[in-house]
This record gives sequence, C-alpha cells and structure tokens, in this order.
Amino acid sequence: QVQLVESGGGLVQAGGSLRLSCAASGRTFSSYVMGWFRQAPGKEREFVAAIGYSGSRTSYAEPVKGRFTISRNNAKNTVFLQMNSLKPKETAVYYCTAGRGVSDYVASYNYWGQGTQVTVSS
Repeated sequence: QVQLVESGGGLVQAGGSLRLSCAASGRTFSSYVMGWFRQAPGKEREFVAAIGYSGSRTSYAEPVKGRFTISRNNAKNTVFLQMNSLKPKETAVYYCTAGRGVSDYVASYNYWGQGTQVTVSS
C-alpha cells in the first residue's frame, strides 16, 4: 500500500512556474514508477509525465515537453514536477500516482493522491 500526498499547487500568472511535490509513504517507493496526471473541470484525467524506478527513464505528454520536468528522490520518497511557462489552459487539479510501468494510461497506475489545484491566470 502506498499513500501519496501532493503539495505545491497554487495560483500563478501565465508564463510563471510552479514546483509540485508528492510525498509517498512506505518502504518500497523505489519499486514504483511515479507519474503526474491532471484533470480540468469537465474533462477527463490526462497524462502529464512519468518517471521510472531509478529516475533514468522519463516520459512526457507532448504539450508539456520542454517546459515540465519530472524528477524523484528515492532517499526521501518524493517525486517532483517542475512546471515552467505555464498556460491558462493548464489550470487543473494535478494528481500524483504510483504504478508498475511507465505509461500514459490512467488504468496503469494503482495509487493516487488527493490532488493539488493549479490555477494559471491570464
């Protein structure tokens, strides 16, 4: 069982940056692929980024490539999402998730945090 707690969301102007953090419980953090998804009101949850067990493999959704960076610290059971050049359409609840394989499918992940709100103003 893994419990995930996100933090770092908030209100930012278009073009600004935010860094999300996700703290995981349990001793097996390094055995999970970690990911970030987001869900805007009235829309389906969508993949943002994922990172493999050691951090050497990463995957990004096309719209965020070059602007977002996912990273992890296995010693501190934490995964991060650095978001730069944010756009108003990226306003959403951002969710941290843990699974067994790098994937952009919601169903591939077993554990989810409660989400953190990111609001990008124009």
